[in-house]
Amino acid sequence: MQEKRVLIDADACPRQVLAIAKRTCAEKGWSCITFASFNHQFTGENHVSVDAGPQAVDMKLANAATAGNIVVTQDIGLAALILAKRAKAVSPHGTIFESERISFFLEERNEKARFRRGGGRTRGPAARSTADDVRFSRALQKLMEESED
Repeated sequence: MQEKRVLIDADACPRQVLAIAKRTCAEKGWSCITFASFNHQFTGENHVSVDAGPQAVDMKLANAATAGNIVVTQDIGLAALILAKRAKAVSPHGTIFESERISFFLEERNEKARFRRGGGRTRGPAARSTADDVRFSRALQKLMEESED
């Protein structure tokens, strides 16, 4: 049987999300592994430090992910790579990335980037709320339960 793992793109992951993921993994007997560049101050036995190069963390995490893993990331491109490996992906805000909708998310990201390159301005993410923590916790538990089946 394959080890049940939650892999976290920890470079820009909110502390509350890390705490929720670690607590949930401990309760359910899953491994929780964080990935971040060496510029971030992470310690622990289940942490992977990566070079500070562009996309280095994403590539290391994508290479480590296997079918059945759950990856926590807000990077839509990384989520697409993860889904292609038959792993699951969820954002820190609780959005579950699904194969059927990932192309929409990628296109939306590209359109916003094109708009900004043309001088336009887009809004950043809203301030994190308690509701985000609840949504993330529920989404993570849902993905874990689906993996148990």
